[in-house]
Amino acid sequence: MPKAFLWFQCSSRQFAAHTLACLPQRYKAPETQLRAMSEPMPKPNYKRILLKLSGEVLMGNQQFGIDPEFVAELAKEVKAAQATGLQICLVIGGGNIFRGMAGAAKGMDRAQADYMGMLATVMNALAMQNALEQQGVHTRVQSAVQMDQVCEPVIRRRAERHLEKGRVVIFAAGVGAPYFTTDSGAALRAAEMQCDALLKGTSVDGIYDSDPKTNPNAKRYDTVDYNTVLSQDLKVMDASAVALCRDNNIPIVVFSIRERGNLAKVLRGEGTQTVVK
Repeated sequence: MPKAFLWFQCSSRQFAAHTLACLPQRYKAPETQLRAMSEPMPKPNYKRILLKLSGEVLMGNQQFGIDPEFVAELAKEVKAAQATGLQICLVIGGGNIFRGMAGAAKGMDRAQADYMGMLATVMNALAMQNALEQQGVHTRVQSAVQMDQVCEPVIRRRAERHLEKGRVVIFAAGVGAPYFTTDSGAALRAAEMQCDALLKGTSVDGIYDSDPKTNPNAKRYDTVDYNTVLSQDLKVMDASAVALCRDNNIPIVVFSIRERGNLAKVLRGEGTQTVVK
C-alpha cells in the first residue's frame, strides 16, 4: 500500500480520536450553562385567588356604613396584587350595613333578614367596584340575586372570561339563598372558579385558639388542618364553608387586611397569617 495513503489513514484516525477526546471538554461548559438556564424560575404561589373581605373592614374607623377613604386604600391593595399577574375574585360581607343573623336574633324572620343582608353585600360590592375603577382597574359585579340594572347575574363562564381579560370580578349576594353566610358564598365561588386559594382578610392577623380580644394569652396558629378548625370550632369561617374548602382542596389563608401592604406580603408568603390546609 502506498506510504501516502497509510499516512492519510493514520492522520485521519488520529484526528478523529483527538476530536472525540476534545469534545467533552469543549462542550462541558456550555452544557452546564444550558442546564442552569433551563432551571425553572420562581413562580407566584397562586394564579387565581378569591379574596374574602368582611363587611366590617369597609367601615374603616367608623361605627357603621362605608368609609370611602378606607375602601380606596383597599382598592390600591387589590390593584397592586393584580399587577403581579394574579386573577382576582372578590366576595365582601355585609356586616357593616346589615347582618341577617343579627336581625333574626331580634325577632325578624330569618329568611327575610338574610335577604336584607344579601342586599347589603351588593351595596358593598358596588362601592368596591367604584373604588377599583377609580384606580383604573376594570371590574365587574355579579350578583346571585338578579338585578340587571346595577350588575350582572352570576354566570361562571362569563366570570372566567372577565378574569382572562384582566378584570376583577366581585361576587355579591352570597349564594342567593337564606341560611347561608357570605363565607359559604366565598367558598362556593372559590370552588366554582377553580381558585388556588381563598384569602380571608379580617381585622385579626390569623386564627387563634381563643378570642385574642378577650384572652391576651391566646395562641395563634401558623398552619392548621381543616378537621382541627371544625372539631375545635375555631370560628374562622362557618363549618359549611370550611368543609367545602376541605372537600375541594382549597387552602384558606387568614390575615389582617387592615395592615397596609399586608395583602402583597401574604401573596409572597410573608407577613403574619394562618393557613388552613
